Amino acid sequence: MNRYPLWKYVLIVIALLFGTLYTLPNFFGESPAVQISSAKSTIKVDSAVTERVQQILQQGSLAPESIVFDNSGAQPSVRARFASTDIQFKAKALLEKGLNSDPADPTYIVAFNLLPNTPQWLQSMHAFPMFLGLDLRGGVHFLMQVDVKAVLNKRLQGLQASVRSILRDKNIRHNGINRNGDQIEILFRDADTRDKARSALAGEVSELALQDAGSGEDLKLIATLRPEALKQAQEDGVKQNISTLSKRVNELGVTEPVIQRQGADRIVIQMPGVQDVSRAKDIIGRTATLEVRMVDESVTRGTEETAAVPFGSELFKVGRGAPVVLYKDPVITGDYISNASASFDQNHQPSVSIDLNGDGGRKMRDSTRDKIGKNMAIVLFEKGKGEVLTVATIRDELGSRFQITGMGSAEAASDLALLLRAGSLAAPMEIIEERTIGPQLGAENIRKGFDATLYGFAAMAVFMIVYYQLFGLFSALALSVNVLLLIAVLSTLQATLTLPGIAAIALALGMAIDSNVLINERIREELRNGNSPQAAIAIGFERAWATILDSNVTTLIAGLALLIFGSGAIRGFAVVHCLGILTSMFSAVFFSRGIVNLWYGRKKKLTSLAIGQIWKPQAKTDVKAGVK
Repeated sequence: MNRYPLWKYVLIVIALLFGTLYTLPNFFGESPAVQISSAKSTIKVDSAVTERVQQILQQGSLAPESIVFDNSGAQPSVRARFASTDIQFKAKALLEKGLNSDPADPTYIVAFNLLPNTPQWLQSMHAFPMFLGLDLRGGVHFLMQVDVKAVLNKRLQGLQASVRSILRDKNIRHNGINRNGDQIEILFRDADTRDKARSALAGEVSELALQDAGSGEDLKLIATLRPEALKQAQEDGVKQNISTLSKRVNELGVTEPVIQRQGADRIVIQMPGVQDVSRAKDIIGRTATLEVRMVDESVTRGTEETAAVPFGSELFKVGRGAPVVLYKDPVITGDYISNASASFDQNHQPSVSIDLNGDGGRKMRDSTRDKIGKNMAIVLFEKGKGEVLTVATIRDELGSRFQITGMGSAEAASDLALLLRAGSLAAPMEIIEERTIGPQLGAENIRKGFDATLYGFAAMAVFMIVYYQLFGLFSALALSVNVLLLIAVLSTLQATLTLPGIAAIALALGMAIDSNVLINERIREELRNGNSPQAAIAIGFERAWATILDSNVTTLIAGLALLIFGSGAIRGFAVVHCLGILTSMFSAVFFSRGIVNLWYGRKKKLTSLAIGQIWKPQAKTDVKAGVK
């Protein structure tokens, strides 16, 4: 009656092995290390950099425990592990001096890091420790202020270009288009032309409010951004900055960053595990803007650095195809790029396919229609410095979709597509609040959270064993399996554990023990009703399952709501909470039933169960009252 088939025990053993293997990495700790990554978008870290790092450390008599070239992330890096933090600090200073010839414009970034001590055989199974949040691991916190005036200025620049393009397409002559503060002034000689321009612009650009001004031959059409359009532009600017920051920080390999909006024009950035503020500022500073510019063909190729740069042009010395002289006015900016992907051209050579939005496609057609055979460059601006990503020849009139060929390798095409997809900042930002959380505080939070969970677990286990005897021991074992599986799943998913996550683990223990209490009490009730021990076990588990399922599903719905609509620490709590419910249902019902069946299932003449005191109601006696 109470026997599991073999496959169920095999499943339990597999679950225990999984839980043990993927929980183990969390107990090995971390070692001090340094990470070497590229400071230039056009320079990649490869295995040759690993050899240079090893040579520099050998020359400085600093022996690393290991040097690893990591190519798994979006940005390749070299990581050197050391025995102590003292050697780590010396190695950082030595590598910064040895790898960068110009400290003011470094080619490589050398940053402090921590590497897990997980054995290689576990790492080969993709068993890694959980990420720890800012409150547990330490790190940096920034509050960024978005310059909304720059958002408005950038939007007006785009509208000014659109106005000029519309009037040219409609063949409407004007005497100039100028910016005067937050207004765009369009000059005309006669009222009829101004009326035509107003009609054309009103139909094409609904964001602008148009007003007549001037008299005689000095007529003006003044265009200003409508209030609702201004508000939307500011809103879109902050959202675009958040999106761009998320892509940039993620691609720089920061572990589980938090990037979210605060108020109307502020952005919160949290980067756990970053030990120095200067490194964190560098990560934030690497947010970039993209521009597509035409090459100034008046400068002879090969004489860019010696020839005089024409007015309205600019010399770029860094990047692929540099040095090169480009016109200052961009054809389009990164705002118009909707997608970029690595692909192959008609000759099966690596290329990058770029998709532009409607305005971008029109601007590109207008700019390239008469420039077949000319060169065009894509420039990435980081920290105020321009870096040429690629210089390509225009083979045909370009539109909303075109390809950049001649990339050389599929890897180069993939890198360029990644940079183009990252987009540009809608407006500059400044740091108005900066906070560093040291690892000592994180260690104290971990200790307190661990102690709270451990003492709570011990108290529940003691109570269950005292009150339910052997069945209480089974419940305690199921509780242990629940914790084991929950930590293993979190480690496998590489989830970020925070203080709210530790609270969710404690809550998961409470939910799991509640299920075992329901099962044990149901078995007791069946014994009170006169069922045999074997029947009481079978009926108790079956009838308790419906109640357990109902309570866990309703709690899971609440957890999913927190996961969907919450953010930050609330989402972290919700993830652990939902996973804890699933593991508790497995451990409290499936695993617990397996232990009970293994212990009692083969006893044919079972007369009693070690499940504690079974209180039976006293029999009622009828008392008849006599009347004299």
